[in-house]
Formats: sequence, structure tokens, C-alpha cells
Amino acid sequence: MLTKAKIVLQLAMVLFSLAAFPRIAAAPGSGPEYAGEAQLKFPEHYRDWVYLTTGFDMSYNPALGMADHHMFDNVFVNPEAYKAFVETGTWPNKTMLVLEARGAQGKGSINLKGNYQGTEVMGVEVHVKDEARFPDKWAFFGFDDSKTAKMIPVSADCYSCHAAHAAVDTTFVQFYPTLLPIAKSKGTLSATYQKEIGTPAQK
Repeated sequence: MLTKAKIVLQLAMVLFSLAAFPRIAAAPGSGPEYAGEAQLKFPEHYRDWVYLTTGFDMSYNPALGMADHHMFDNVFVNPEAYKAFVETGTWPNKTMLVLEARGAQGKGSINLKGNYQGTEVMGVEVHVKDEARFPDKWAFFGFDDSKTAKMIPVSADCYSCHAAHAAVDTTFVQFYPTLLPIAKSKGTLSATYQKEIGTPAQK
């Protein structure tokens, strides 16, 4: 009788595991999700993704200045895209790169010199590769406090800047220290970037 009870208990545990498995398997991926046709949903869990780099007071526009404050820019990428990049040296479809801006703090606790990141997120920009949705494959979205964002118009400077200066597939891999060597080894650096840094184009 005890043996039979054990068998019943084991079967119940197996059935419970099988019932729970579809919920785990159905968990949403980290690719882009849209609200209707025109808006991207905010990637809520981007800080669980792969961290690529942090810039400090970076600006691609010489006319812009930040004399009264300093900024950190943190970049994250969805894990599937990161894995593909490591293997191929370029980005797969459904890549999402998230740039998170935070203000720099200088005075606080025991800090006497230098800067650290503040807790408030000042802005989030997402660079999405979706070949079926965007004519040029990539699109930018800027988020404030909203859970959705409209695509930044292709007339914005960010598109032309990335097209003219990006190291790999319209993305600034030149600023991602763990990925730039991979792109070099895979031969995926863009001709425009190689010309910019004075390196002969790879064949």
C-alpha cells in the first residue's frame, strides 16, 4: 500500500511539472514587441540583458555641450542578439540595443573624487533591427515615461550619423570594447568605418 502511495505521489509530481512547463516555455522573448502598427513597447527587463558599455559625456554633435552637468550612457543588448554577434560578428534580425542615460553624481557618501551614476533614468533610446517592418532594417525609438514610443522619423540626424560612421551594420560597435575585436576577427567592420580610422578595407 505504501509503494502504491509513492507511485501516485510521483505521478502527481510529474503531472505538476508538465503543467508548469508550458508557462515557462511560453515566457516572452527579448525581441521587439509592438502596440499596433506604429509603436514599440518599452522593453521592461532590458537591465537583465547583456551589458555592452558605458560612455561618459559622449556627444557626436560638436554644437552640443553639457557645461552644467555630466551624463553616463549605458548600453544593453538582448541576449539572443549578443549570442549571434559573438558567433558571426554582425547583428541578427530582431536585435534590440538599449541606451540608458543617467545623470552623473559627484558628491555623496564617502566619494571624494570622480563621478558615479545617479538612480534616476534621464532617458531611454532603443535601436531595433526588424527587417520586415522597417524599410532600412533599423529604426530608433525614444522613451520618456511612457510604456510605448513612436518611431523617430528617418529624417532625424541619428540615422544619417549611424549610416556614415557605424562600425558594424549601422551600430557603433567601435564603442563596445568586448565586441569590436570580434567584428575585426570576423571581417564585418564597415568600409566607411575602416576608412574613417585609416585602415584598409578587409577583403
